[in-house]
Amino acid sequence: MEPNPILFRDLTYIFLAAVFGGLVAWRLRLPLILGFVLGGIAVSPFTPGPHLSDLHTFELLAEVGVVLLMFSIGVEFSIPDLMRVKWVALVGGPIGILIMLGVAIVAGRFCGWSTTEGFAIGAAISVASTMVLARLLNDTGRLATTYGRVMIAITLVEDLAVICMTVVIPVFGNAQRGGLRMAAWVLGKAVLLLIPLVYLAIKVIPPFLRGIKRTCNSELLLLVAIAICLGTAALAQAVGFSVALGAFLAGVSISSLPELHDAHTQLVPLRDAFVALFFVSLGTLVDPAVLLHSLPLLGLMLLLIVGGKFLVWSVVVWLFRYPLNTAIHVAAGLTQIGELSFVVMQAARSAGMVAENVFSTVIAASLISILLNVFIVRGTFAWLGRNPPEQALIRTKNEVLAPAIQ
Repeated sequence: MEPNPILFRDLTYIFLAAVFGGLVAWRLRLPLILGFVLGGIAVSPFTPGPHLSDLHTFELLAEVGVVLLMFSIGVEFSIPDLMRVKWVALVGGPIGILIMLGVAIVAGRFCGWSTTEGFAIGAAISVASTMVLARLLNDTGRLATTYGRVMIAITLVEDLAVICMTVVIPVFGNAQRGGLRMAAWVLGKAVLLLIPLVYLAIKVIPPFLRGIKRTCNSELLLLVAIAICLGTAALAQAVGFSVALGAFLAGVSISSLPELHDAHTQLVPLRDAFVALFFVSLGTLVDPAVLLHSLPLLGLMLLLIVGGKFLVWSVVVWLFRYPLNTAIHVAAGLTQIGELSFVVMQAARSAGMVAENVFSTVIAASLISILLNVFIVRGTFAWLGRNPPEQALIRTKNEVLAPAIQ
């Protein structure tokens, strides 16, 4: 088999774009994923200069980034942390998501979107980036505050919602062609097939990993973790689910076993490399010319993401008997969309629910919303957060669970 010089040249372009884009984002104290996507735009076929030759190949490689990212989310998914603010997260979270879906569908009616387009766009803009939000909270020392816990708990529920959306969106996309009854049958069958997959993830994988860990061989543990992550994703795809769902279940299977987190730790560098590839490949799909013709759509998306989500989450959190100050903090943190919105939009694009210009516009809206969110969060903390984080923690130590328990 002869080597393919174009493939290695394109890989070089991708990782150089990730390095330079990441350095620019780091220098500006912005999330690295912004730099990765901008780097992807720089090496896309739609911009002058060096560009990738075969986008399809790298879209397939980028799927590995999605799998590893969802595996990590599953590992880091903390049930105890979620239960501390369980009511606002488990009840308020889905309420907020459903409201945003409804708002997007209604707004789409006035803009000439179909119901399926409105649903797909609403699904993409209803979920915020846990990764971006956790970084901002950690950098400001507010991760352990009441509003920090509520933010992260809601985004964890949104992460779960993304898993559900990746299952529902293909069914929804086929609903008009095969009828809603057929779509309901496919979804019900998928749920039944999920039961043995969950059993495998919870009952089979942990004992197997414990046995591997007893070998005290970190390289072997890493290889087994990769095999389980990719194998579970492949199995999920084989029975009709998304690879993201399978990877998430594989991560959840070891999330409650601290002694097995070494497997995840070993996987983090590989995950980061493929996630960078994923975001760069997303940037290569953005056509600036198409985007210029979609400015009204971009403006509407940003209005829904920043204005709509701020109002919705302020009201939802406030209705769960949290102080208005806390509700505003939480709403400010959730006025962005990120990596999981791309996963949702990829599923919608594959199902034929949205056009290519909508996909590019969602990526652009994500970039702009994350950039705006950095300043919104910092401004809100400076305006409302009069007390240092440590004092706020002491003051709320015995009140963290009060609104959720009542």
